[in-house]
Amino acid sequence: MAHMKIGGNIRRDWSCWLLAAFALLVEAVPRKASPDDPPNIVLIIADDMGWNDVSFHGSDQIPTPNIDALAYNGVILNSHYVSAMCTPSRSALLTGKHPIHTGMQHLVILESEPRGLPLHEKILPQYLKETGYRTHAIGKWHQGSYRREYTPTYRGFDSHFGYWNGLQDYYTHEVASSVDSENFLGFDMRRNMSVARDTWGKYSTDLFTEEAVRLIEKHHPEAGPMFLYMAHLAPHSGNKWEPLQAPDEEIAKFAYIRDPERRIYAAMMSKLDESVGEVVAALRRKSMLHNSIIVFMADNGAATQGIHYNRGSNFPLRGIKASAWEGAVRGTAAVWSPLIRRPKRVSSDLMYIADWLPTLASVAGIRLNSGLDGVDMWPSISGEVVVPPARNEVLVNIDPIFNYSAIRRGDFKYVLGSVGNGDAWYGESGRPGADPAEGSSPSYDPENVLMSKAGTAISGLLTANQVTEVRAVRNDGYERVKEEEMATTKLLTADELLKLRSIATLHCTTPEVEWVECKPLEAPCLFNIKEDPCEQRNLAESRPMLLATLEEALLKYQVTAVPPSNIPNDLRANPALWNDTWVNWLDDDPLEFLVDDVNKDHLDDPTSKLSGPIIATLAIILGLALLGIVTFIALGCSREYSKLRKKQQQSAYRSSTPFQEVQQPSETIAVLEQGFPDESHVRSKILNLNDRSEMNDTRSIETHTNFKKGIE
Repeated sequence: MAHMKIGGNIRRDWSCWLLAAFALLVEAVPRKASPDDPPNIVLIIADDMGWNDVSFHGSDQIPTPNIDALAYNGVILNSHYVSAMCTPSRSALLTGKHPIHTGMQHLVILESEPRGLPLHEKILPQYLKETGYRTHAIGKWHQGSYRREYTPTYRGFDSHFGYWNGLQDYYTHEVASSVDSENFLGFDMRRNMSVARDTWGKYSTDLFTEEAVRLIEKHHPEAGPMFLYMAHLAPHSGNKWEPLQAPDEEIAKFAYIRDPERRIYAAMMSKLDESVGEVVAALRRKSMLHNSIIVFMADNGAATQGIHYNRGSNFPLRGIKASAWEGAVRGTAAVWSPLIRRPKRVSSDLMYIADWLPTLASVAGIRLNSGLDGVDMWPSISGEVVVPPARNEVLVNIDPIFNYSAIRRGDFKYVLGSVGNGDAWYGESGRPGADPAEGSSPSYDPENVLMSKAGTAISGLLTANQVTEVRAVRNDGYERVKEEEMATTKLLTADELLKLRSIATLHCTTPEVEWVECKPLEAPCLFNIKEDPCEQRNLAESRPMLLATLEEALLKYQVTAVPPSNIPNDLRANPALWNDTWVNWLDDDPLEFLVDDVNKDHLDDPTSKLSGPIIATLAIILGLALLGIVTFIALGCSREYSKLRKKQQQSAYRSSTPFQEVQQPSETIAVLEQGFPDESHVRSKILNLNDRSEMNDTRSIETHTNFKKGIE
């Protein structure tokens, strides 16, 4: 009878369970803060670009006037940290989480590797699309493609034009891969899911620029704001037999650079800079620039040498791509927007690439739930004085297979372990008085920045704003005031530009006294990054307590890490099996999208025909209907609870036993109050991060060995 009674209660109270489930569902959905006019968001990502390869960081060798114009008119982010390689860096950007929390902390996704960014991870375009954004991806994906559900248009993007893997030939758009002594070669360029063979022979940077301009020109603001994720191939290397590629006429501009490979790299950077200018100009023509946020960033530092080398320069920073040094993880970044309250400045506030998701969500009016590693940095970017700072710590990485870890807290950085290559200082300086072997670079000309396409578009917008301000003042009767003094919006001047450039330029000096050498494979190293950004002076022996504090911080991250998701390559991915094309080879029908459809306008999603107001109206109607259902269920639950409570009280009274509510078990956490941890004990834990068998898969060791051979 008792069992029947319980079952009856369950059947009668199904509505209460439904209400609870609905409450959890509502909690999981991001909420919009209803900004008056959500901004367009443009993310431009440079691939494997060095710290010293933009001219706003002080080098004269490769002029980047359009990128510089964005930076000087906005905010230069001089302490912007990224992951050391492509896949983990982009996963952090898209998820707002550390790679150690998504299994993406070791190496990159290889072409034949059947894995991807976990599908349960909600990513930036999905958040934005839910709140009315039109979402477009251009260029590199590199977050998995062995099944179609891992590709961009299945993960929140309305469209994608680009490639799924980590690189491609700049003209043929083929990707080469070595798998178990076999050489794979396949085409990798798509319009959404369809193969885009009509792109053969056209330079990748130009293709991506043309697509970005096309999308901007065809955008309908009434359908919602735009999110454009523009992940360039440049200046990443292409295939190994011709890693550096650029049009001849572009290469000829850099005859003063003596190293021929560096000369081609400069041309690749020049085409990238040109692309940035075209995008900014298109936004201005479309009257979208006045309400846009444009972010330019590198996904990681340059691969000056080793695997996929491109001759980029991280000067004066230490290290190259894939390492834990500043040259790999201190990424070039700048942001421009008329929404920034205090532009034209250099910010030294710590920022991590995972911060962009909550930052952009905040500006878009999306209230996120907890569970992210990123923090909202918009107050800092906008120019507010944030005390204490939103971020005071950056986990660089914990890699249990390469067995290295690094963290920065405040001004100090801890490094333990190494990838075995790239621990020194590399790259050309390009500064006045540089080594004559680099060649003689032309002097930096501020006028080129001011007159660039990005510079003129921004100055045109600011001039229009000045006109509005002047007219407002005139209408108030103050006609005798000089018009240029009435406008609060000021145009960038050459003097301001040069001052900002000087602030953004890092300088490193040779230590005057002898310091303890950093040998990260033997013992941890400690650096004061503010005073020693080039990581030359190891403070580990002189600051043991601080060293131990940072080790303890690393251990706290370590216990939250999930194992790396790397798995062996799959020979079934061989493009030779699929019409010489990289496909979703583990799908039931991987050949479905191999037929070209050049004449179809692939990138116009049918949902674009639904205007913003119509979508909003439908959402309101659905919301009201759900509210009515919830209210009805809640009333039913309340009545059921009252009846049950009354019966329990009557039963308790008849048995003369006081009524007692059932106590729910509570989880307890044992806290070990030990003294300060023994230094060697803590360090041994960090040195042996791969003790857990599931994190030390022999298959990953094989990948490690192959990687080491490549970089050596």
